[in-house]
Amino acid sequence: MGLHRWLPRRLFWACFAFSVGLGPVSAQELGSPRAGHDFAMAICAECHWVSDEQFLIPDSDAPTFFDVADDPAVTATALRVFFGTSHQKMPNIMLSDDERDNVIAYILSLRKLQ
Repeated sequence: MGLHRWLPRRLFWACFAFSVGLGPVSAQELGSPRAGHDFAMAICAECHWVSDEQFLIPDSDAPTFFDVADDPAVTATALRVFFGTSHQKMPNIMLSDDERDNVIAYILSLRKLQ
């Protein structure tokens, strides 16, 4: 096999490994759960139940962050995809990469220990 055929395949797998990561990402490795909590309280709490510290009752149609965290299908990757797409019932809030990672870290930190 010539170099011209071998290199693209190797480059693909190197990029794939880099983009996916070499193992599972914990909430702590992803971002700051505390910063995610603060952002969620300031922005997301208008519609979502994001913390036991909330005083106002949010929209009952919006899922709570606790329910999202406890869904076994929810992963850091699934949340990245979710935050990267628009949704009819949600405002189009543009998050920076750090804000997104912090909110994801916070949501995953709410997951009950199994």
